[in-house]
Amino acid sequence: MLNNFCKSFITCWNHFVKDSENPKLSKEAKIYWSINPKTKGGNKISHEVEFVVDANFGVPGAIIVTNKYKKEFYLESIVAIEGLVHFACNSWVQPHGFHAHKRIFFSNKVYLPNDTPVGLKRLREKELKQLRGNSDDSRTTSDRIYDYDVYNDLGNPDKGDEFVRPILGNQSQPYPRRCRSKRPPTNSDVNVESPVSKYMPKYVPRDEAFGDLKEKAITEGKWKAMLRSLVPTLKQKVAINGEAIKSFSDITELYKESLPPFEEGGDECWEKGGLPKLLNKMIKECGQDVFKFDSPKLISRDIPSCCLRDDELGRLTLAGMNPLSIERLKVFPPVSNLDPSIYGPQDSALKEEQIICHLNGMSVQQAIEENKLFILDYHDVYLPFLDRINAHPTKKAYATRTIFVLTDMGSLKPIAIELSLPEKNRNGPSKRVVTPPVDATTCWLWLLGKAHVCSNDAGAHQLIHHWLRTHACLEPFIIAAHRQLSVMHPIYKLLHCHMRYTMDVNAQGRQLLLNAGGIIESHFFTAACSMEVSASAYQNWWRFDMESLPADLIRRGMAVPDATEPHGLKLLIEDYPYAADGLLIWSAIEQLVQAYVHYYYPEANIIESDSELNAWYHESINIGHADIRHASWWLKLSTPNNLISILTTIIWLASAHHAAVNFGMYPYGGYFPVRPPFMRQLVPNEHDPDYTTFLADPEGYFLASLPCLDQMLHYISVLHILSTHSADEEYLGDRKDLSAWAGDPEIVEAFYKFSMEMKKIGKEIEKRNGDPNLRNRCGAGISPYELLLPLSGPGVTCRGVPNSVSI
Repeated sequence: MLNNFCKSFITCWNHFVKDSENPKLSKEAKIYWSINPKTKGGNKISHEVEFVVDANFGVPGAIIVTNKYKKEFYLESIVAIEGLVHFACNSWVQPHGFHAHKRIFFSNKVYLPNDTPVGLKRLREKELKQLRGNSDDSRTTSDRIYDYDVYNDLGNPDKGDEFVRPILGNQSQPYPRRCRSKRPPTNSDVNVESPVSKYMPKYVPRDEAFGDLKEKAITEGKWKAMLRSLVPTLKQKVAINGEAIKSFSDITELYKESLPPFEEGGDECWEKGGLPKLLNKMIKECGQDVFKFDSPKLISRDIPSCCLRDDELGRLTLAGMNPLSIERLKVFPPVSNLDPSIYGPQDSALKEEQIICHLNGMSVQQAIEENKLFILDYHDVYLPFLDRINAHPTKKAYATRTIFVLTDMGSLKPIAIELSLPEKNRNGPSKRVVTPPVDATTCWLWLLGKAHVCSNDAGAHQLIHHWLRTHACLEPFIIAAHRQLSVMHPIYKLLHCHMRYTMDVNAQGRQLLLNAGGIIESHFFTAACSMEVSASAYQNWWRFDMESLPADLIRRGMAVPDATEPHGLKLLIEDYPYAADGLLIWSAIEQLVQAYVHYYYPEANIIESDSELNAWYHESINIGHADIRHASWWLKLSTPNNLISILTTIIWLASAHHAAVNFGMYPYGGYFPVRPPFMRQLVPNEHDPDYTTFLADPEGYFLASLPCLDQMLHYISVLHILSTHSADEEYLGDRKDLSAWAGDPEIVEAFYKFSMEMKKIGKEIEKRNGDPNLRNRCGAGISPYELLLPLSGPGVTCRGVPNSVSI
């Protein structure tokens, strides 16, 4: 089946027999695009063609395709011998005049390297060689070359010193590798790659680029984001509310009202206000909801008048957009691991007398021993960067620690917040502790402290648990898979759907989100330090062997091994929605991978002799994660069980882990007073000049500490785009490519069981969300935890687990 817009072309297809010493060719067959095409719906067409072969030709194992037209076309599939042989192509075929290499497509038969028919081995190696390309060649958007590079494309020194950023991916600042794009260097620094521009577009291998539906959804989202960012200006022009945040109602109006163009007489009002007719027309075409934001989950039905309640802060650490930072407290007071000669004493300002009143008669040590105390600890994550962060004129931050107590109801309650600054930063103390309020003044100090905690949490969520752990750290495995695993390889076929769109997403992320002056730097408190924070976490904290869900939970002290439990783990907080639901999905993925690996690798010696598999894993580590390649914790690719662990972890990260931290960004972060990505003022103390201002108008001080309205409109518009499922999303348990295993019914059966298990998991999660005993996901005004429900429709749904990091 062909998918393209051109009208006529000739292709030459050649069949190969699978069992001859040299490839045996059929006679060439030609297709003329304009002759007898059959429409298949949309922009798809199909053609029938006859191949003339010898009587003893055998079953075709591969096809060579040559595009003699002047435009590329998308080849979806080829079916031969009345459906007995299927070629799943799903690739863009470039004009022969631009790309001399003839395209090779293999049948859906699965072969390990040593089992490949002799007639196909040379073609198998030739295809992989083409995908590796020449590292010295420049790239065009039609290329299919997969190679590695460091993160040298984030800065733009040609724009000035303020746009200089360190190169990530070396011994001083380790980082995973990205796909090499080979744009020319900047004029100011030959080691820095020029940014994407009209004349130097972004590069990803052609088949990694977004499909039409995905590209359309992203483009529409960008237009909506642009229009929504105009709201303060447009409202001012038509004399609605002003731009400044004067009260919480100014914010909540964004989620309740649209703007005048759709009201009676609206057109005349807008035009008198100076709005161009063309823009007014574009607004109408985007729909009536273009300026109205959907209500995030954190906005209750009666619309909040203030910020995050204590119980909600505790609940969201277990069932919000970042349920991956909470840890069991093991030592009190907490101790820093930073160098005291650089960052000062390692001791915490937290004292037992500050929290003991919340422990129901227990001492702190008793509470620790009974697993009652938990912590969000961002002290070491941010303290090394605070001097630079707080030098920013409008962004102020602490390195926070928040202590929680586990209540008898199974929920977490914050009982103390430590706010740390570098010793030399202020005349006052470098560390202070705020505790739950006892009067009006401490109430507002507590609210400000919680806002700074949420700001810290937003940065860790985006830079570490989201971008680093899923996007950045998976990209080397994806690049290596295309370079070292043939499409006939069983592991490539298993991973293929879990690599979909990730490289294009990452390329756009570096271009628009992570770049100097980009969205992350503009809207998060980490500003120009953002990617250095991410690199620091990679160097000091990230470990592939700790990326599985069970290992992560044990590492954070949120679970302990227990063979009597269904998943071999006992959660220390039973009502931990992310972990409880996640373990269902982890177990299902693991069972699928176990069946798959044991089918193709029943013995360890088969793994050892698989040259492609070993090259893939070796390259993923030694080139893709080159800066930490010597770490002792990398799993050895020596046994079926280790291979199962490696593959299950990769699939988990690409699917459920990413879904849990991505698709809740707008629903849980779209109401920014409860989750500000940065604060503009520190928490005042009695020695500050603005303390009297705070006492006179604490609500005004809080609002002035939040980002201004136009900044937040842009920010939540971006969150809305990033939280959106496209119409062509492919979800866990819903594979489109089962024909790839037509000759292996045991594998088809394993995938069928996995699909059925995903449906059971969906029903179980819905059942849990209706259980009144699970108060972190059920109750009056409580949003159910749906992020790990496997399926979703398009749009911002706060549910659905795609197969891959696709946004």
